Amino acid sequence: MPDVAAIAGALDRAVLERTPLPAPFTDAEPDLGTETAYLVQDLLVAKRLERGARVVGAKLGLTSRAKQERMNVDQPLYGWLTSDMVLQANEPVVLDRFLHVRAEPEIGFLIGRPIAAPATAATVLAATDAVFGAIELIDSRYDAFKFRHPDVIADNASSAGLVLGGVLKSPRDVVDLKLMGCVLRHDGKVVATAAGSAVLGHPAESVAWLVNQLAARGRTLEPGAIVLSGALTDAVPLAAGQTVVAEFDGLGAVEIHC
Repeated sequence: MPDVAAIAGALDRAVLERTPLPAPFTDAEPDLGTETAYLVQDLLVAKRLERGARVVGAKLGLTSRAKQERMNVDQPLYGWLTSDMVLQANEPVVLDRFLHVRAEPEIGFLIGRPIAAPATAATVLAATDAVFGAIELIDSRYDAFKFRHPDVIADNASSAGLVLGGVLKSPRDVVDLKLMGCVLRHDGKVVATAAGSAVLGHPAESVAWLVNQLAARGRTLEPGAIVLSGALTDAVPLAAGQTVVAEFDGLGAVEIHC
């Protein structure tokens, strides 16, 4: 069995030293499977908690069918969001904190009540206090973002940062989330457009998948948790002096600048 402690330690050092790992672990550890990778992820997140962070929610990855086909997988993955990842919208992103950070737009959920498994989109929406726009920063600890499915699970789904939009609305007060439009601008230029259906057909389906996966591992989403349901578009790389704006129908705009 792969040495989960050693893998978690190497990933954590990559974060702290801001030095990408030259190769994914599955190159040398072909037996690194999904369940073992989630054990690594737990150890990796625990290291952040030991340094004083707290878990504030979760995020989904590989929720796009196109991305799944590109990665040759048939299901998404999840990771955990911690308080040290939360960035303020009015403060510049300090690129020196990251290795090769990228930004992607997401529809976020503020969970208000426990969600029992088996969860559905309907039960997720019933338990959601508010939805909001967000920009997630992803920063793979592998060189050139090259990895396989278990590698990115172990790496806490490339979680690195998030900027939350200031407009929070009940799901009942916005357009059907699968139809919610998003425009992504990079230095003022439109680089992508999408609708909520890009995320497993409906963002709440993505959150339901997460709840059911957590239940299978004896875990739950706590009330007050935020959940980023998955990238609506491909991520854009960030460089000094750049600005990224994600505009959401009914939820306003979220902006970051470097």
